[in-house]
Amino acid sequence: MAERKWKHIKDDYYRLELTPEEDAKRMNGMKPLNPDEKINIPEIFEGLENYYPRSRGWHWRNGRGEERKIGDFTYYETSEPLKNSQPLPGSISSLKGIDPQPMPVITTEIASGRPEDDIRRMRMGAWHGADHLMVIRTAGQSHMDGLMEGTPQGTGGNAITRKHLRAQRKAIDLIEDEVGRPINYHSYVSGVAGPEVAVLFAEEGVNGAHQDPQYNVLYRNINMIRSFVDAGEAKTVMAYAGIAQIDGAHNANATAIQAWTVIPELMVQHGINSLYSVKVGMKKDNICLSTVPPVAQPAPSLRMNLPYAVALRDFFTDYKMRAQQNTKYMTASTREATVTHILDILTSELTSADIQSTITPDEGRNVPWHIFNIEACDNAKQAYNGLDGIMQFIKVRSDEEPLKSKIREIKEKSILYLEEIIAAGGYFNAVQEGFFVDSAEYPARNGDGIARDIEGGVGVNTVYERAEDYLAPVTAHYGYNNVAQYDESAVDNPSKLIGNCTLEDPEKIIYIDELDETDNVNVRLENQKKYVNSNIIIPEMEWRGDGVVQITTVLTTDPRTAEYAAIKMGQNLGLKDVECINVEVLQKAEGCRVEIKGKVPFDIDLDQLVIPPKPEIYSDDVLRDAIKEEPMTVVAGTVGQDEHSVGLREIIDIKHGGVEKYGIKVHYLGTSVPPEKLVDAAIEVKADGIMASTIISHDDIHYKNMAKIHEIAVEKGIRDDIIIVGGGTQVSNDLAVEAGVDAGFGRGTHGNDVATFLVKERNRRKGN
Repeated sequence: MAERKWKHIKDDYYRLELTPEEDAKRMNGMKPLNPDEKINIPEIFEGLENYYPRSRGWHWRNGRGEERKIGDFTYYETSEPLKNSQPLPGSISSLKGIDPQPMPVITTEIASGRPEDDIRRMRMGAWHGADHLMVIRTAGQSHMDGLMEGTPQGTGGNAITRKHLRAQRKAIDLIEDEVGRPINYHSYVSGVAGPEVAVLFAEEGVNGAHQDPQYNVLYRNINMIRSFVDAGEAKTVMAYAGIAQIDGAHNANATAIQAWTVIPELMVQHGINSLYSVKVGMKKDNICLSTVPPVAQPAPSLRMNLPYAVALRDFFTDYKMRAQQNTKYMTASTREATVTHILDILTSELTSADIQSTITPDEGRNVPWHIFNIEACDNAKQAYNGLDGIMQFIKVRSDEEPLKSKIREIKEKSILYLEEIIAAGGYFNAVQEGFFVDSAEYPARNGDGIARDIEGGVGVNTVYERAEDYLAPVTAHYGYNNVAQYDESAVDNPSKLIGNCTLEDPEKIIYIDELDETDNVNVRLENQKKYVNSNIIIPEMEWRGDGVVQITTVLTTDPRTAEYAAIKMGQNLGLKDVECINVEVLQKAEGCRVEIKGKVPFDIDLDQLVIPPKPEIYSDDVLRDAIKEEPMTVVAGTVGQDEHSVGLREIIDIKHGGVEKYGIKVHYLGTSVPPEKLVDAAIEVKADGIMASTIISHDDIHYKNMAKIHEIAVEKGIRDDIIIVGGGTQVSNDLAVEAGVDAGFGRGTHGNDVATFLVKERNRRKGN
């Protein structure tokens, strides 16, 4: 394919115009995904030498802010629904399975370090609404100082090679067709190989990337001059490819001793990177400020974070806002992370974020598990759905006190901060003097900021002035490339001089499969093949076949003792490689909540698994219609000398989704009800059924009482006319039926289970 023909879709998003034959070759003949089948990972990795991305540029959600009716509700702040998705559990059970999609792009961060396993998590995330799949690292990503084949922008400390990018982008092509929405693929353009990384990303269809030369300078000690020159080249390539840029200013409040003290610095860092990007040639619509609230609970976070968010938007009205949860104050507690996330989303809603990042406590736990990526996406979706339309009722009054003064103070301090940088001789001098990430609240200074030497750092003295006859006949080059002296017609297309470059002609790209003979995708897939397309399964939290399980419990001792006692507990349970990943004090004298992870020494053969038939449960509407058409009355009570009532009340009460919910009339007789009384009451009210609850089970008294109810009903001549069901935590259906009743319901029973049986049994007896 010598030349790509791009069709403009919207904004900076383009799709290739491909013939069916071209697309089949590009995808190596892969068929569309079947929602009921696992994605074929080995097939994804086949034929990658012929793959090229079909899209380029960032995609914002379609139909944002259109009023739409979804289920029984009207929404004002949603985007187009997905073709295939996984609704929230509560929606499935009670709201007809509706799955409204919020307006902001939703991010999930993938960090397992194994691209073959990340692909499956990408699919899960997309089904839960994520359309920004950010491949991030847990270690080492931008610490590498050179460029391997591919890029040091790694996952899990591994270098991402071209193979990794192609496999994941190829998988995303399939996934976005399955869910019905374009998906943005994202990684990092940082380190001293930034320009090369940007080219690789442009070639391989990456849609978004972090790029901020200040990040390199402050946090990676890359030479200032080298970092900004590299950034010019990288940003130019990103602009050519329509890659959305997210900056790195938020790292200041992640690094600062007290994050809320660096708010003016955050504003200035955003300004420096944004304006530099514009000067290089980036469109403002593709420049996203990484806005992270500077403080989290239990601080009065909304009161402190909201003024910063509003001030930021006042200063940077032409740019996009990418909101991220504050991770500085995050521990390994998932509850803590969830509350912080939801309250930060409230700030996002009040200030109209364009991208909502979802952060999980993976780094604190050192366990980037599938489930937490998905829960984070659901947290965002649920919060945004719940807040839909709230701005119709409230208004952020930035022109009134006390918000007005807070915003003005932030703006004034930010301007003074920038003026001080200029007075110091510019950004480089300010860094050298330790202006940044100083722990004092500006304008005070503690003298503990990050200081870097202008003449020091990685890559020092590696920038050279261009010669007069310098020639760079390549696309998207930063600065003067002297093309005109060779061919004036090539000024707008420098690569014309060499017959196009890899950005126009993907056939010029040299594809390398793997670099490491012992640790690569091929080897790992071979080791995992027992669990691929087979009926052998094993618990999994991070990687296919990792065998990892998590256990949560309470140990009544101090935190340190609880940690090691929990590890011993896991070992005694037969787990291998046991680690304690979280300890939370409930009360220092009473005990701690502990979480451990470990590996099971077994797997499960599904062919040998005995699975009873799944009972058919009628929908709420079917049950309501059946009872409305033919009313039903039952008597209920806890039988014998049993005083337990909670379980039966949950099966009865409408509050708990009990049988009353469907219109069944219940005469509740209370606890310790003799079997005779249950039968007599049924005769008196002309009931259709008896619901007998029994928790006590010693000497099989629960089944003996069921047998008595059956026998008394026979004696009184009503057994054929009445349905009798028994229930309790120790009840099994088979033994209950053996005792003479029509059905038994055990632990985990809900009202719809019992209601379904009552309706079915009535129909059966009538021959329906």
